Amino acid sequence: MTELREDGFLDGRLRIAQPARGYRSGADAVMLAAACTARPGQSVLELGCGAGVASLCLGWRVPGLRLTGLERQVEYADLARHNAAVNGIEMTVLTGDLANPPDSLRQQAFDHVIANPPYFLGGTPSMLPGRAAARQEDTPLAHWIDAGLRRLRPGGMFAVIQRADRLDALIASLAGRAGALTILPVAARAGREAGRVLLTARKGARSSLRLLAPFVIHQAPVHGADGEDLTVDARQVLREGKPITGLFAKVS
Repeated sequence: MTELREDGFLDGRLRIAQPARGYRSGADAVMLAAACTARPGQSVLELGCGAGVASLCLGWRVPGLRLTGLERQVEYADLARHNAAVNGIEMTVLTGDLANPPDSLRQQAFDHVIANPPYFLGGTPSMLPGRAAARQEDTPLAHWIDAGLRRLRPGGMFAVIQRADRLDALIASLAGRAGALTILPVAARAGREAGRVLLTARKGARSSLRLLAPFVIHQAPVHGADGEDLTVDARQVLREGKPITGLFAKVS
């Protein structure tokens, strides 16, 4: 792997080694972790765990989870194991492809599955193989959803973050197999279109879909001087490790 750098997550509560050049996880992984409703003692599988950021953010917030990550790139799987050890969070990392998972994974069922699939269908891939594999879709999004649902127990929860323009593909892939869909649009600033969506669904449920008010990251209406301008909600999630599902509460 290329030279590494250490990044701080949750205001430095987690120290994560990632490639200095190549794909590095960021806010999307933290928000994905914040959308998982796992409780102590439950099992969580992350598909495509990379360097382990999402799982480790979740493990920091909810001690006592049984965390498993699946990662096809050997170098990133090794980084995830290293990061889990350095941060004192127990996590099993398996090396393999979700389209053909290891036999040990096929024999397991989980309470929760989380995923941050590659976002881009086309365009020019990065010259850095690790970054290209993490950002350019070569395994169809529907296969990610299928792999996640196969590994869920009946009634288990699936959480995924994806580009907003892929929402129709997410919903289509879940149709007839999972319900109680909750969709949280994520917008950079108030009044802007959502660039991401966080979606949660329960395997086998039939409840109706809920579309929530947007989660807005930045306070200022436009980007100004250098410096952080997170909204109160964004700061609680991205810096303090609070669950984003606090925004999911129904209002009368």
